[in-house]
Amino acid sequence: MTVQSAVRIAVLAPQVADQIAAGEVVERPASVVKELVENALDAGARAIRVEIEDGGKSLIRVSDDGEGMARPDAELALSRHATSKIREAADLIGVGTFGFRGEALPAIASVSRFELETSPDGATGTRLRVVGGKREGVEDAVRRRGTTVTVRGLFFNMPARRKFLRAQATETRAVAEAVTLLALTRPETAFTLSSDDRTLIDARPAADAIERVAALWGGALADTLLPIARREGPLEVRGFAQRPAQAKPTGRKGYVFVRGRPIRDPFILRAGEAGYRSTLAPDDRPSLILFLDLPGDAVDVNVHPSKLEVRFRDKFFVEKVVEEAVREALGPLAAAAPLGVGGQGLGIGGSWAGPGADLPGGAPQDLFGSGPLTPDPRSLAPLLQVFDTYIIFQSDSGVAIVDQHSAHERVLYERVMHQLTGDGAPAQRLLLPLTLEFSGAELEAVEAHRELLRRVGFEAEAFSGRSVSCTPRPTRTPDSTRRAASRSSSPISPEGDSARSPTGWSASRRRSPVARPSRRASGSRWRRCGNSCSGCSARRCRPTTCTAGPRWCNCRVGS
Repeated sequence: MTVQSAVRIAVLAPQVADQIAAGEVVERPASVVKELVENALDAGARAIRVEIEDGGKSLIRVSDDGEGMARPDAELALSRHATSKIREAADLIGVGTFGFRGEALPAIASVSRFELETSPDGATGTRLRVVGGKREGVEDAVRRRGTTVTVRGLFFNMPARRKFLRAQATETRAVAEAVTLLALTRPETAFTLSSDDRTLIDARPAADAIERVAALWGGALADTLLPIARREGPLEVRGFAQRPAQAKPTGRKGYVFVRGRPIRDPFILRAGEAGYRSTLAPDDRPSLILFLDLPGDAVDVNVHPSKLEVRFRDKFFVEKVVEEAVREALGPLAAAAPLGVGGQGLGIGGSWAGPGADLPGGAPQDLFGSGPLTPDPRSLAPLLQVFDTYIIFQSDSGVAIVDQHSAHERVLYERVMHQLTGDGAPAQRLLLPLTLEFSGAELEAVEAHRELLRRVGFEAEAFSGRSVSCTPRPTRTPDSTRRAASRSSSPISPEGDSARSPTGWSASRRRSPVARPSRRASGSRWRRCGNSCSGCSARRCRPTTCTAGPRWCNCRVGS
């Protein structure tokens, strides 16, 4: 007698299969935006608008003016593995579109309240509604040529997935990053992203890639980038590399695009950084935007569920060409950073004139002085600035080298912390509001720390897009007021400190010369002032006769 065991293997229902596929394609709201925008680009859209609410958890709407669909195609598009991009397996080699699997729309529709509006000609249109993978209805619609996809209540039928979504600000930042990446691939296409009726990205059609970079991240970053252009064999590398002098430890932009598709490949970015060799400080990370173009049979794009990774036939060759391309871009003189402004003397914002040049003053200088070798413990030697970046002075134990930018940042940090733990900072109300533009991440930081900013003297209000208006600002310190007055009589003059730092809180930049003291002052010694005197905050005064007190206490501090 034989006993038959119960069948334990079963074919999953289509709705369950769609939700499993959604787990691979739809990770978060940014994944939905990425798939829908890629479909719009594949349809030839010239203008794409993305709207989200609550970081995309409540609403995602993507509208485009590309090639719409007739009703039969629209209904078939919501079926799994239905696509217009490929017909057979051979088409996967060298596929030039973003999407080709036909999984995105049914996967998104299975985990949301989904609505599709489309029209191929602007005369006839179709509206489809799907809730949790079940088709609710199909009806006629009136709309212009193009497609609009609306996704509400993402993961409403999967509470376990929904509770793993991040905070609204985090999801909004991820959506902005996805739109930014795709906007870089098509400079000729207009992109708009709004979050809760606030515009985060407004990139109009651009003539070239550098113009699109300036629209997305501002002209300040675009001005630091050098063009990359190199072709070797079948591989062409284009893009931008940041000048070594402008590289920073944080805030770098590192993106790689292969055949117009954004991918994640840290090894290619590392190869690009290798092109800098020893021109970077150990902790600095330069911004790199790399576009790689090579034949379709040399790269496989069908190796990742979200198509964020590719496989090269010869990866070492690709990395070698990328490294050489970056090194070649850094070769011209335009990549070099100036050592300072000429004509000011070596070490004080000046540049070296070379061997044999006359030293300032025209008189021969002694290489070794005749004074005592032991430093005077009661005084400090005059300061020396090197490369407009470092301040060098003699101390009791040796030679001290100070990064002027880091030192000034520390001073500002201590001042702000003192205000936050005290009664706050005094502020003055401006006659005309100050308008400042921020990136998406900076704007979120301003919103999150509005109360802390108010305590240090700033009151920022939303203005338009990524701009905020600031009416009160911290009252200037006597030092900064004196410097601004010496530069210009107008507090908003382009030559004054306000133009360089409207808030008055900007630290001195690297490669910026400090004010040079007069010949008489530079030869004098600084001494500790043991007497209190109005206006003497540093208590370090020059040895001169004070009309209001003891010798060397007239409080002429600074430059």
